[in-house]
Amino acid sequence: MKQTFLTILAFAAITLANAQNPAPAKPQERAVALTGATIHVGNGQVIQNGTIVFDKGVITAVGNGDTPTAGAEVISVAGKHVYPGLISPASLVGLQEVSAVRSTVDSREIGVLNPNVRALIAYNTDSEVIPTIRNNGILLTQAMPLGGTVSGCSSIMHTDGWNWEDAVLKKDDGMWLNWPGYFARSFNMEDFSVSLRKNDNRSKAIDALQATFADAKAYAAIKNPEPMNLKLEAMRGLFTGAANLYIRADFGKDIIESVKFAKSFGIPKVVIVGGEEAHRAVDFLKENNVPVILSALHRLPNRQDEDVDLPYRMPGILQKAGILVALSYADEWWRTRNLAFLAGTAVGFGVGDREEALKMITSNTAKILGVDKQVGTLEKGKHATLFVSKGDALDMRTNVIEHAFIQGRHVNLDDKHKRLYNIYREKYNQPMQGK
Repeated sequence: MKQTFLTILAFAAITLANAQNPAPAKPQERAVALTGATIHVGNGQVIQNGTIVFDKGVITAVGNGDTPTAGAEVISVAGKHVYPGLISPASLVGLQEVSAVRSTVDSREIGVLNPNVRALIAYNTDSEVIPTIRNNGILLTQAMPLGGTVSGCSSIMHTDGWNWEDAVLKKDDGMWLNWPGYFARSFNMEDFSVSLRKNDNRSKAIDALQATFADAKAYAAIKNPEPMNLKLEAMRGLFTGAANLYIRADFGKDIIESVKFAKSFGIPKVVIVGGEEAHRAVDFLKENNVPVILSALHRLPNRQDEDVDLPYRMPGILQKAGILVALSYADEWWRTRNLAFLAGTAVGFGVGDREEALKMITSNTAKILGVDKQVGTLEKGKHATLFVSKGDALDMRTNVIEHAFIQGRHVNLDDKHKRLYNIYREKYNQPMQGK
């Protein structure tokens, strides 16, 4: 009996060990050279039969096959593709695991005006979702807060690390504002339909925003305020340009009104997130140099009388108008692993050039988030945050990630999806038992 009990305990321990996420990668110990690949730099440039060398987490050389590799560990990736790590903006990855289990949801706080809330410290590096998005080349994510009118601050995180201190790339990159629009959406649980209704709380919410931002602007003009106001202190960077103001707005009129609101307080860096009707405000966005982070393209349009493929064409419409565009899955964290395929969709609906579409999940996103000096493209001096794909990363039929490096660390690509695949492949390859 005792032996049986010990056997059960040992089996349980092995099962639990196998179910855990892989340990974070160790720091890069020696230079690495990837050779023979098609290198997609991320700025529109493509290098055939290229070589990329990196050491101590930083890219030291990018070029053709003649690029020196002396002293480096050479990994041949001939016939494959090297890309900069994809960046997922406006994401709940790491903040939400299972929406029906409250203890795994840490994406919002109680209250309406919460500028001092930091998504950074809620980022869970043990999330089982993180390895699954890493396996599709997403090596950076922007952890954003939800809730209220002013939700709090987001941060840029790596998809590898023991804790948030290890994972963070840029702390508190911007403040999130849910603009009180003219309309509010309501969801019918019986038939899963979405309807619009007048937002009766709009005037009250805007009055509260006016007061809060006026106080924050006055507070920011004081160098060493005593006593310190934590809520207003968190907003200081908006007025100096150190932080973005991310405004969630979808309808054309709301987009215009919200940007005008931000400009009236002298906020220099404004980003529209969602932008489902950004095509109705193209000229305004271009004139005010406002970038847009679009929500998921794989959806129906807002209005019944709009073209059914309008969401698919939106990146191309904005790109051709000269607006800086990035793609996201917003609060649909469980779909984030398919981010690259949104760019692939954009190629077929107006963007045209695959390298331009790639920018929308790499260099464009890095510019919007203010991390383009470190990541977003494969250039000398930038972080060695990149991956190797067997085929085209924007095509779900060929995007098979074989290597991933985050700041030069060779990341383990095991995840729950792969483990389940192997378990059930083994199960259904076995002959039927019993009957």
